Amino acid sequence: MTKRAAPPFLAQRAYRRRRMIDAACLLPLAGAFAFFLPILWRPQATPQPDTVFGMAYLFGAWALLILLARVMAHLITRTPDKAAGELEVDGDAAP
Repeated sequence: MTKRAAPPFLAQRAYRRRRMIDAACLLPLAGAFAFFLPILWRPQATPQPDTVFGMAYLFGAWALLILLARVMAHLITRTPDKAAGELEVDGDAAP
């Protein structure tokens, strides 16, 4: 009887963890976009600048980035990654 070959895909947990790592790597780019977004705002028709709204926006974006980084770090470290090259077949590790 011939031995069945392992499937050409990773286990679901390892795949999701790697995608979360990819998302965490993109978080600084999203933060840079969020921080530079106020440059594109048009000022209102008032002679005074809108610094209060701009500073509240920047603080909120900063706090949201911290929260997202914390959640992603928790999700990434929650599930251990298997060794490279290990595939999972029906719940068991392939040799």
